[in-house]
Amino acid sequence: MSPYVLLARLAGPLQSWGLSSRFDQRDTHLRPTKSGFVGLLAAAVGFNREDPITPLDELRFAVRADRPGTPVEDYHTVGGGRYPLRPRDLITDHRLNRTMAPLFDDVPGRAFGVMPSPSADGWYGAPKGIAPDADSGQLLARTGHRNPIITNRSYLADAQFVAAVEHEDKQMLDELAVALEQPRRLLWLGRKSCPPAGEISGGVHPGCIEEVFATTRLLPQATSEQPWTWVEVAPGTTGASRINDQPVSFHPTHRSYAPRWERRVRIEPGQSIGWEHLL
Repeated sequence: MSPYVLLARLAGPLQSWGLSSRFDQRDTHLRPTKSGFVGLLAAAVGFNREDPITPLDELRFAVRADRPGTPVEDYHTVGGGRYPLRPRDLITDHRLNRTMAPLFDDVPGRAFGVMPSPSADGWYGAPKGIAPDADSGQLLARTGHRNPIITNRSYLADAQFVAAVEHEDKQMLDELAVALEQPRRLLWLGRKSCPPAGEISGGVHPGCIEEVFATTRLLPQATSEQPWTWVEVAPGTTGASRINDQPVSFHPTHRSYAPRWERRVRIEPGQSIGWEHLL
């Protein structure tokens, strides 16, 4: 069977495609990852994180950097400052304050809303790691200190990419194209704080990725007449490099990825496939 390709325009004020993010260090790859784009497609069609991602994991992937954007860093804090004790009326009503403070003091453990002092006057640091206790169901915080959690988050500013996925099942690609414009879940460019700008789907076209890119125009704000393209290839292909972004599962408790191979090439853009319908 002959292959078909779904094109997608990935553009927005900020994008962030994490490749090795851990805890307080949230990096971004310099281009969209396969796992990130497949995750966007999965959200568009309404997959839950626990669902198997087949057949989306069978898609062959490529991305062209028409406008690579500018890397930026965000110094980000979470949970700092002073907050009123909950419920709030314990702060504003001194009579309730006096009545309820002893009850709070009698609660064992570090409970959400509990002050370490005998009085409920004053303020407390926003608790971190709030979760129900396994035995009592009471909301507990792993720590109540006032120091904020500091994270470093990386983004690409003003970037524009053309992503492509290839498969022989045209009907599936057509359904994905519709889902990108009528998504069942919110879409974002790698991170929830990065919504896409404008329409995404560039339609479904006959041919392999290399053939379709050779007939696809540059995006209007492209910064290079012949931008780099990263194309997924078979293992062992000459000039290919390994990247660990083949999605296996998006399950929230055991997300997993596998390696795949890609090759960086320059494919001279054509003029047949345009972007007027998106702009």
